[in-house]
Amino acid sequence: MKLMEVRDAAFTYDNKRMIFDGIDFDVKKGEILCIIGPNGCGKSTLIDCLLGLKKLKRGRITIGGRSIEDMKPREFAEHVAYVPQGHKTTFAYTVLDVVTMGRTYAARMFSPPDEKEKEIARDALRQVGLEGFEDREYTKLSGGELQLVIIARAIAQQSQLLVMDEPTAHLDFTHELTVMEIVAKLVKEKKISIIMATHFLNQAYYLENAGVDTRVALINGENFSQIGRPSEVLTTENLEKTFNIVAEIVSDGSGVRKYILPLRNKR
Repeated sequence: MKLMEVRDAAFTYDNKRMIFDGIDFDVKKGEILCIIGPNGCGKSTLIDCLLGLKKLKRGRITIGGRSIEDMKPREFAEHVAYVPQGHKTTFAYTVLDVVTMGRTYAARMFSPPDEKEKEIARDALRQVGLEGFEDREYTKLSGGELQLVIIARAIAQQSQLLVMDEPTAHLDFTHELTVMEIVAKLVKEKKISIIMATHFLNQAYYLENAGVDTRVALINGENFSQIGRPSEVLTTENLEKTFNIVAEIVSDGSGVRKYILPLRNKR
């Protein structure tokens, strides 16, 4: 079942240079689509369009066959949750308060969250390994812990589709792996669909190696040059064309588990 469809999507800031043009893809239930490309290729702009934060110059984005332009914010939140690259802390909310904010769309106007909503938030914290963090001030968390809280907030939203914009951009190896394990579990066990923009090419291979239904959309220029399985798309030839690097695809000997080893910039 297709959750989101994007057809002939194009966007420009000044009507002079297209940031992207002719983008076509869909995402089905229980699948992750990794959007991969170099800096400045339009990944984050495309994410903003998928979220309705920016308006396409041309094209159509639908969820369950309905245009996102026809959806009220509450309706959109029922279907799509969002994890940004980073998050600025402001007030000293507790971790539980922040995660419970993911339930705001489901609450009655001016009504505080009830115990059911708080239990959904606690369960989301358990899913990201932060049980026991409920009463901590989120302004005092480490960057890795804070990102897990933001992911828990998105999980608490209980939407079918999770959109992530470079969710591990500022994390160390431990927290990056933790996020990838959470992503794999959400897709495999919860059948949540995920669209994830990332700079880390090996994340796509990690998910494929973990048995997750994974596709890669490789941006080269204004459009997707290829869409397919990581092992089909992330070849040495495509990496050279897209990133201007010389790389090697290394396996663990079985030929099943693969990862990308960058060697040098192409001169």
